[in-house]
Amino acid sequence: MTGNVRSTPRAVRMAMPLAREVVDQLAISLGVCIRPVPMRCVDNAKGTARVVDIPCGATLESKCPPCAKRNLQLRKAQCREGWHLDHEPVIPASEPTDEQRYLVELRAQLQALRDQADQDGEDLAPWDDALAEVDADLRRSGLRGSVLGRTSTGRRRSTRRRQDAPDLPKRKKVSSTLGRVYESPDGQRFRPSMFITLTLPSYGRILDGAPLDPTAYDYRRAARDALHFSKLVDRFVQNLRRVAGWDVQYFATVEPQKRLAPHLHLAMRGTLSRAEIKQIAAATYHQVWWPQADRVVFDGETLPVWEDEVGYLDPRTGEVLPTWDQALDALTDEDAEPLHVLTFGDQVDAKGVLAGTPNADQVIRYLSKYLTKSIAETCDLDNPRQRDHADRMADALRYEPCSPTCPNWLRYGVQPKGAKPGQAPGQCRGKGHKPEHLGYPGRRVLVSRKWSNKTLTEHRADRRAWVLETLGLSATAGIDPNRYTWRPIPPGDPDLPPLGQRLLVEIANRQRWRALLAEHQAQADDTDLSATGERRRAA
Repeated sequence: MTGNVRSTPRAVRMAMPLAREVVDQLAISLGVCIRPVPMRCVDNAKGTARVVDIPCGATLESKCPPCAKRNLQLRKAQCREGWHLDHEPVIPASEPTDEQRYLVELRAQLQALRDQADQDGEDLAPWDDALAEVDADLRRSGLRGSVLGRTSTGRRRSTRRRQDAPDLPKRKKVSSTLGRVYESPDGQRFRPSMFITLTLPSYGRILDGAPLDPTAYDYRRAARDALHFSKLVDRFVQNLRRVAGWDVQYFATVEPQKRLAPHLHLAMRGTLSRAEIKQIAAATYHQVWWPQADRVVFDGETLPVWEDEVGYLDPRTGEVLPTWDQALDALTDEDAEPLHVLTFGDQVDAKGVLAGTPNADQVIRYLSKYLTKSIAETCDLDNPRQRDHADRMADALRYEPCSPTCPNWLRYGVQPKGAKPGQAPGQCRGKGHKPEHLGYPGRRVLVSRKWSNKTLTEHRADRRAWVLETLGLSATAGIDPNRYTWRPIPPGDPDLPPLGQRLLVEIANRQRWRALLAEHQAQADDTDLSATGERRRAA
């Protein structure tokens, strides 16, 4: 048989793999991004241009397995380097850029003009808009803080601790990010760290990841806890530093439990007693000071209507709905209650970890176990009971406000912050309302600023520098930042080769680089063995 395609039965041909699928599988096995972003690189010195595929940088395996794997290894390296740091990290302040200097000077001039207009009794709205635009540009430029210092909204919230939350001890603050050093009877000194797991309280009895009685399960509280979970984590870290007495550094990941509620795994530098960790968790809470969202004002049949230069109106009375700021101002009286109060559950796990031990490596793998999957992908949604549980959770989240700008506020008679035409309850595009996030809209990885004394970009540069050094190349020599110009290539560009063809080129390049890297590593190993033999003979 010659293998002619036409002589092959149709059923057999349909069962054969597609060529493009084989290319994708080979690219994934070699670590080549399968969703690259094409860019045109112009060499200003030679006047030539070429197409360069930039990895998409996806963090989820469902989108791009090679990029997700690279990001996972990067996070593992970040966690490992910072967890048992034995010296104080130093983060030098950067010099302000020319753009930042210009924006600060521009703001000073606009502020002076605005003050003069105020004295002359002129309309201040144009000046306020211009100042707000410059302030936004300052934040985008990377400048931290405000040029005006701390600003206040004029709203006062009681700072007295709730009576249902225990008080916390407070230690004298020391300027350090390192934990306590212990010394064993034989004189060895070591500095252990901790691994902490925190969960949310119960919303009802659970069996195999789903409520035993769905009608008794508190879905509203579960939805609000998920939406504001990151704020509760922030409060826990603040209390942790208050009790510890030093600037506690941490690397944390957020994952869902089998019951679909988010919980926290936190690697902490330094140690506290388990009793103190449990005391801190019990004393941590977060109050959500938002307008009330328990009484439905507008249902699906009657919705607010938009009127230009006015905002949303009640179609029954013609009255303008209170704005977000007006609704918050109404919460300043002493009888006001927060929309929601978050607390941790009773399950708190804390254990010590020593650097360089198998236990430390095991915990790092556990911390990063699900980072390449979305929150929904970590759950067994093939189980009908858990799938129905996830659907009920999505229904509870549908009309729950997720942020000040959420259109769901219209359902409760309040204009969302920055209201605009076309908004309607149940149509928010925020992450918290998407099924794959199960209500949690925050980041999956939470890292303190002084954890490893490096940014994620610097960790990535370290990995690149190691590869170049192994190949005998320099990561910095001969680089002219002004030589190349990068331009995005729009879809449908006739000069852009098909994606399959570009992937084949990257596969060939990756195979060549891997072979070259293996060759240089083998030469380095031979050199090390020769040097070891020379030292032994000399000894």
